Amino acid sequence: MKKKTIATLLTLGLAFSMIGCGAKTEPTEIEATVDAAEGESVEAKDAATEESAETEEAADAEESTDAEETADAEESADAEESADAAEGDVMSHDDYVAADLDSEVTIETYVQAKQGWWENEGVGNATFYTQDENGAYFLYNMPCSQEEYDKLAEGTKIKVTGYKSEWEGEVEITDAKFEIEDGSYVADAEDVTSLLADDSLIEHQNEFVSFKDMVVEASKDADGNDVAFLYNYDGSGSEGDDLYFNVSADGQTYTFTVESYLCDKDSDVYKAVEGLNVGDTVDMEGFLYWYQGVNPHITNVTVK
Repeated sequence: MKKKTIATLLTLGLAFSMIGCGAKTEPTEIEATVDAAEGESVEAKDAATEESAETEEAADAEESTDAEETADAEESADAEESADAAEGDVMSHDDYVAADLDSEVTIETYVQAKQGWWENEGVGNATFYTQDENGAYFLYNMPCSQEEYDKLAEGTKIKVTGYKSEWEGEVEITDAKFEIEDGSYVADAEDVTSLLADDSLIEHQNEFVSFKDMVVEASKDADGNDVAFLYNYDGSGSEGDDLYFNVSADGQTYTFTVESYLCDKDSDVYKAVEGLNVGDTVDMEGFLYWYQGVNPHITNVTVK
């Protein structure tokens, strides 16, 4: 009985020993389940990481596309604004001359000179003397930024839409919009001295012109003295204001002006007129402005 018990115990011990050895080489059902779960977790984590990367990549692509679309929209808006700046069929100079006052006009022209830029109620503007091969145009207080003003150098081609207006005989374009175009032109001064007493002179209004061998005539200052020039038309001004002086040709006397917004007190022409004497003979160049008759804005004076 005792031996049987011992044998039985030995048999059970051997069985447990075999079970123990088997656990080291083959996973139990629970362990296999855990390992499978861990594998699935890793795979899920990898998939999530990959999905996150794809999402970020898509977001970056979308952001890049949005930025490009915004840039394209801004460029399109700028182009549209520029196109709106000067619309309408371009007129020849003859068509412009024939157009009714206060009618809308569109012309192509070239900047020849410009008065100083200034700002009015937050809007920048300047006055321009312009011309093409067939005639000239005076653009009065045309809105433009400082940057645009700087670009509008002598010779620059522009397309302009505005309204044909008149003030005291001067025909001009007001309320204008413009756009810069390709091309350049600078006019030579045309000698119109012989036309000063002729009705046809007005056909050259606003053009760049010259006058030869004219004689400086006396002007009367505020005290009644004979002087070669005046600050302001009546002598009421001081240095820095417009200069007015009288010159004659063929027995006729005319009043010419140095427009201070065009040629200021530090310019060569301003100083030259300040140095004139009654009786001097001079050659001059300038723009054929009009104010109740011919009143050129002089840009160059040479004493002979």
